[in-house]
Amino acid sequence: MLVIKSKNEEETRTLGRILGRRAFPGMIIALQGDLGAGKTVFTQGVAQGAGVSGTVNSPSYVLMNLYHGRVELYHFDFYRLEEEDDLFELGLEEYFYGDGITLIEWADKFPSVLPADRLEIEIKKSDKDWDVRYLFFKPIGKLDHSVLEEIKEYASAGN
Repeated sequence: MLVIKSKNEEETRTLGRILGRRAFPGMIIALQGDLGAGKTVFTQGVAQGAGVSGTVNSPSYVLMNLYHGRVELYHFDFYRLEEEDDLFELGLEEYFYGDGITLIEWADKFPSVLPADRLEIEIKKSDKDWDVRYLFFKPIGKLDHSVLEEIKEYASAGN
């Protein structure tokens, strides 16, 4: 597991952007964290790194947004979903094994539907400083750990 301290929103977005540059078709990114933790800010960075232009918002009400960049980004939000069956009606598995990056906010609501190979990222707010976040990167399964190398370099440079 890799733990990174982010001092503000821009650093959280930058970490996402670094990951977005390294993300590849078929990659699953499972985000978790409390309301206001920074999941959407991180996602905006991933989208920028994946070459998406334009505004990226949380798909809380539509459940999924599709963005086009160097690679497609399938941005899901499980927050408002009540039943696992709702996910299958969306055709979730088609996105998991599609040609884009699948990024899921609130992925911890339905962990049993997630593929075995994924990158889980938990974002926690600091108890002491409102702007500070801790990001816990946990590669699961056969995910190529090299996707985190640039993030490690960024963190070790004192950012």
